[in-house]
Amino acid sequence: MADTLARVQLARLARSLGRRSRSRLPPLVFFTDDGRVRDPLAAIRALPPGSMVVLRVKNSAKRRTLASAVSRIARERRLVWLVAADPDLAAKMGAHGVHFPEAKIADAAHWRVEHPQWIVTCAAHSLASCARAAFAGVDAVFLAPVFATQSHPGRSFLGPLRARLIAQLVHVPVYALGGIDSQSAKRLLGAHLSGLAAVGALAVEESEHK
Repeated sequence: MADTLARVQLARLARSLGRRSRSRLPPLVFFTDDGRVRDPLAAIRALPPGSMVVLRVKNSAKRRTLASAVSRIARERRLVWLVAADPDLAAKMGAHGVHFPEAKIADAAHWRVEHPQWIVTCAAHSLASCARAAFAGVDAVFLAPVFATQSHPGRSFLGPLRARLIAQLVHVPVYALGGIDSQSAKRLLGAHLSGLAAVGALAVEESEHK
């Protein structure tokens, strides 16, 4: 989890990248995570207005409950929010769109046509996957993992140099995800990225909302 100052610094770094971007999406994105963020709603309430949330929840009942709460907070805080891998719930809850894992990039093209007003994004772990996502017509790609991440301990990561190169070559807005915090993000300044996405770095310490 991050303290308030670290979250503010991360938001500032994301805005710096976003100013140079061609993306219409917010530069700062929070991904919920069942295993790493105990109170996703507190983290979402702490986001700067205009940020984006990607709701990732494995349990379908819990996902519906959280989606209802996120919908209310998003209206109050002027947040953009997407539902991961559940287009039906996104439509039912009035989300701004849907996010797909890399394995379902092909689905993105279908939902791009089905709901042309939606924001459609996907995850990608390589240059080839980013190219596939661009062909599918997504609004943005979340390139991951850029750095070592607690979400996938021991997994190999791209590193800042490879992430920079991929972002420069791909013709779709690219966001860095994986191990992103107020310190690691500094190594990405000046890259052709549209923003930063994080999990733990945007979580809220329990002491902050007691």
